[in-house]
Amino acid sequence: MKMKEKKALKRESIIQTALQLFSANGFHKTTIPDIAAKLHMSVGNLYNYFSSKDILAQEIIKYTSEVLGEKIRVVNTMDISAKEKIYKIVEIYFRMAKDKPEMIEYFLRVYLSNREVFNDGCEGMVCVSGFITEIMIFFDDAVASGELRNQDFFSAFGLFMGYLGGMVFLKGEGVLPKGIEYYIDDISRNIYNALKN
Repeated sequence: MKMKEKKALKRESIIQTALQLFSANGFHKTTIPDIAAKLHMSVGNLYNYFSSKDILAQEIIKYTSEVLGEKIRVVNTMDISAKEKIYKIVEIYFRMAKDKPEMIEYFLRVYLSNREVFNDGCEGMVCVSGFITEIMIFFDDAVASGELRNQDFFSAFGLFMGYLGGMVFLKGEGVLPKGIEYYIDDISRNIYNALKN
């Protein structure tokens, strides 16, 4: 394995470990020494990959946004209705909340709760552009086809993410009486009915 590949793999393992620790323990309670210890590496070596905890936090949100964006990109290329695409997007988000809860938890509990960490270098939607871009494409296509009504992007996005984030939050709090996948049908239908033309 080439040195560049080794470094990329190590960088990925740092992101994954930090993602889990930040999601479980919170951003402020997790230290760089905690992350380094979990990886069995020195703090100094970790700083060779990420020069600060804030920069690492920003890289994690970019990473999670790209992972989610790639999955939605696949949905955007499908020749199916906007209603079916909404179902698939809800399914992706809820499955990720079940299978990789740290990714969604990070977004909800670290990114949205510690905006000061993301001010320098992650202003606005910069660090979540992988995800946001695909959602914009979805809305543009659905409006162009006449299936969804034309409205301000942030109104539509807020509604969509309100449902998704709210359900995942309830799941995280242990409030939902059934597994999150049980709600895919109802939530996707509610989103579609709220946005349709």
